[in-house]
Amino acid sequence: MPELPEVETTLRGVAPYLIGETITEIDIRERRLRWPVPLEVDNLAGAQIVGASRRAKYLLFDTGRGTLILHLGMSGSLRVIDPEAEWRKHDHIALRLSSGKELRFHDPRRFGCLLFCEGDPAAHRLIRNLGPEPLDDAFDGSILAAKAAGRSSAIKQFIMDAHVVVGVGNIYACEALFMAGIHPKRAAGKISKPRLVKLVSAIKEVLGHSIEMGGTTLRDFLREDGQPGYFKQSLRVYGRENDSCLICESTIRRIVQNGRSTFFCGVCQR
Repeated sequence: MPELPEVETTLRGVAPYLIGETITEIDIRERRLRWPVPLEVDNLAGAQIVGASRRAKYLLFDTGRGTLILHLGMSGSLRVIDPEAEWRKHDHIALRLSSGKELRFHDPRRFGCLLFCEGDPAAHRLIRNLGPEPLDDAFDGSILAAKAAGRSSAIKQFIMDAHVVVGVGNIYACEALFMAGIHPKRAAGKISKPRLVKLVSAIKEVLGHSIEMGGTTLRDFLREDGQPGYFKQSLRVYGRENDSCLICESTIRRIVQNGRSTFFCGVCQR
């Protein structure tokens, strides 16, 4: 699944081709995504894209008439291409632009979505209850400690909860916990504030580094230029079961938490 760094990488890749351009035509070949593509999208021909931003894993394209809310789902990706380019099997939607280019949405599993919001997108039902952005200054150790107080859930599940903080997916949760030296099964409410401060710093570092490197290489994700991201080369624990820890040389272990693989070092992480 594309995680926050992949979504941010996508935003940075496509935004320069969209902002200031007018949508000249909308081609919807498959409406049956996670939710049906609403009819309001069909009526956006002639609208100008005046802004592009991100909230959690949602891409927000301001058309002046309202906001397109796009989620890449499990396997989605965006490409800015020539309209003459051949449609691939799972290309579902294209926005043709006044520049002569086309923004095309590809989603083999159809768990992504393209919705339309006339009002403030921050008030949309999918966005209004989300936690803080992990790279914002507002997300700090005090905030995390306040949210963790009294919580018995495992810290890995806790930081992956989008109501606590957005965008900390499975890969990055494993990596941040390793960097902070915190065992993934430790109860969130039993971790001291200084350790949570260190965890916040680790979350910011791992996500920031991944964005700089272009996102993690995932099977179903390619950057907008068709090349995979490179952050996977820097992973310290994720996917390294039975390999040696890069710090203490003990064996990296894998367990399953809430149906997701967790990788950690039992010596370095307490």
